[in-house]
Amino acid sequence: MLPGLAQNYAAARAVLSEDVWDYYEAGSGQEVTLGEAERAWRSYRFRPRVLRDVSSVDLATDLLGTRVSSPFVVAPMAFHALASTDGECATVAGSGDAGALSVVSTRASRTVEDIASAATGPWWFQAYLMRDRGLTEALVQRAAAAGARAIVLTVDTPYVGRKNKVVGVRFAVPEDQYLINLAQHLLPGAVGRESAEQDPSMTPEVIGRLADISGLPVVVKGLLRGDEAQRCVDAGAAGVVVSNHGGRQLDRAVPSALALPDVLQAVGGRVPVLVDGGIRSGLDALVALTLGASAVLVGRPVLWALAAGGRDAVDRTLRELTEDLRHVMAVAGAARVGDLDPSMVMISPGSTGGL
Repeated sequence: MLPGLAQNYAAARAVLSEDVWDYYEAGSGQEVTLGEAERAWRSYRFRPRVLRDVSSVDLATDLLGTRVSSPFVVAPMAFHALASTDGECATVAGSGDAGALSVVSTRASRTVEDIASAATGPWWFQAYLMRDRGLTEALVQRAAAAGARAIVLTVDTPYVGRKNKVVGVRFAVPEDQYLINLAQHLLPGAVGRESAEQDPSMTPEVIGRLADISGLPVVVKGLLRGDEAQRCVDAGAAGVVVSNHGGRQLDRAVPSALALPDVLQAVGGRVPVLVDGGIRSGLDALVALTLGASAVLVGRPVLWALAAGGRDAVDRTLRELTEDLRHVMAVAGAARVGDLDPSMVMISPGSTGGL
């Protein structure tokens, strides 16, 4: 873990209440998948190129038509107001300051419009298909109107995974915060939390439906298999995210670092492939980009930064990650992300199954 990230981790642990800390940090089940995430990236080894002009390293990346100066993306995470009074408004401002794209969660603790007003860079909106599908449709239309450039549909949560560190499945957020973006769209007499739970009957047709009603590309998040990624692309997905939901859904699911090659091979370059899960350094990101990912998402380290120092700390954290990636890319012999290819990385011969 980079020094700045480690400092934020310690600071966040000190200032957050125990129940909030446990909610943010918890994994599902016995937390096997959670524990494997970081180690899986470290199981790869590089085959660097030499005698290349790396006097200047350009990290600029194109994501569905949006040019960003960094391939780091802030992952969608719920209830940022538990970490900072400014909540997601501070997060999107800090990430934009750093030249990074943000993905705003359906479970945000500030309104979509307030978050959009605070944004200093591009952002996407993460959607769950809720039991009342009208809630999802209303939210993605609001996000599109507010300036979101894509919809990120999370598909790995037909039910929210059980976490031993948390009573039930999530932190007991007050009703007004939980429904801050949803209350105005509830049907008369509806029970808000029940209507807003994920719909376990979701099928691939929803990808095209959300694209149609939002007018935006839909990126599908939560894939660990190549054949599932291919199904989503065939159904109209404009991109996919390899993810096991930060180890918070099915415990003992494969780490994203090990699932990424299969998804990349199946997609075959038809759409961008992003990845998250345990990214803690430029070296981790370099593995992902070298394998063929278009960008990497960072989750918990952004929450640590938010708790430790708000907008400015989010900015510093993303800049630290970006500069670390710039350095290791140069040492590996690549001046641009496009110079990277899978021949430059391999699983360590001493690694057991990549872990």
